[in-house]
Amino acid sequence: MLIHSASQVLTLAGGPQRGDRLGDLGLIQDGAVLFRDGRILETGPSQELLRKYPDEEKQDAAGKVVMPGFVDPHTHVIWAGDRSAEFEKRLGGKTYLEILEEGGGIISTVRATRKASLKDLKDQTRDRIRNMFKYGTTTLEAKSGYGLDQETEQKMLQALLELDQEEVPDMVITYLGAHAVPPEYAGNPTGYTDLLSQELIPSLASWWPTRTDKPLPYVDVFCERGAFDLPQSRQILEAAREHGFPTKIHADEFENLGGASLAAELGSASADHLVVTSKEDIQALGKSDTVAVALPCTPFGLAEPDYTPAKEILDADGLLAIATDINPGTAWCESMQFAAALACRYMKLTPNQAIAAATINAAAAIGMDGIVGSLEPGKQADLLIMDIPDYRHIGYRFGTNLVGSVVKKGQFYLGEEA
Repeated sequence: MLIHSASQVLTLAGGPQRGDRLGDLGLIQDGAVLFRDGRILETGPSQELLRKYPDEEKQDAAGKVVMPGFVDPHTHVIWAGDRSAEFEKRLGGKTYLEILEEGGGIISTVRATRKASLKDLKDQTRDRIRNMFKYGTTTLEAKSGYGLDQETEQKMLQALLELDQEEVPDMVITYLGAHAVPPEYAGNPTGYTDLLSQELIPSLASWWPTRTDKPLPYVDVFCERGAFDLPQSRQILEAAREHGFPTKIHADEFENLGGASLAAELGSASADHLVVTSKEDIQALGKSDTVAVALPCTPFGLAEPDYTPAKEILDADGLLAIATDINPGTAWCESMQFAAALACRYMKLTPNQAIAAATINAAAAIGMDGIVGSLEPGKQADLLIMDIPDYRHIGYRFGTNLVGSVVKKGQFYLGEEA
């Protein structure tokens, strides 16, 4: 199909965008995109491609923006239950860490997820994934982490593997057994760290290949007060690397423990949250290929005043991406459009920077930038036809869905040709 006459085509061509390059949209006015067999064949001016391919099936996108599908590189989309009661507690003055220390927070969701059947877990998660797709997310990362024992973590991973086969968006899977210290190891984080590094991660390496042809999942750790300190995080990530897993890290959401520098040192794909990151850690990220993933929905959900220091990361020549962090406690948000709107307001990104951070750089944060995140020949035909005349409406507008059509691997799933 040849999608033509778009007011703007945003190609995002050229790979992940560092530092002051962030925001290069590869914009084509009155642009067109040609795809066949689920792959992009060519982009360019509409009149040129219409002359070149007169017999191609056509879709008129006049007055609309065509762009890559959003990539959401940090989600906790699989869980059971909800934490609406804790939201009310926070409104009453309790902090996130206080609720966690009282046995709520992550541990509350752990209890519900352990009780849920595989079917229940899939059914609850499926609705969220479908909503994300409606808002334009065509590729997403999904973490386990609400099991914190071998049985439930594997149940979550199995559910994600099955949902990846059953649902339209591509899914990159992450093992987050180090999301919190489970109740069985309360007061003994060292013991649980040893269990993860010596037993659970090695057993995952042997369990995974027998059940899927997907690559090994990422291994992530929550490096934070009340979760895992820096030496424990290092132990877990080094154990993961020894068994062939790529790595990620949650770092600097509330306290600066040095997790971002650890991620850069270990060559982790990303360091995520990064609200209170030090200048030294930002410099380390800027000298590495580790993507700094900002999660603006999370401080917004917590009514916190501080957000990822985007300007400092870009000034250090860092790679910056954004994600929703969809989760049951702090950011039940299924829309990358809303994440972009928050990034513009509170991280001071321009709309073009937010779009790049939500597409090509987000793809780099999950190792998918060679496949998705831009409209370039050979890449998957994952694209959005937005019901807006100018890309700057993304970020400018919020609280509504600007997506007119979603195309995944060359097929219309939402929109006129669905």
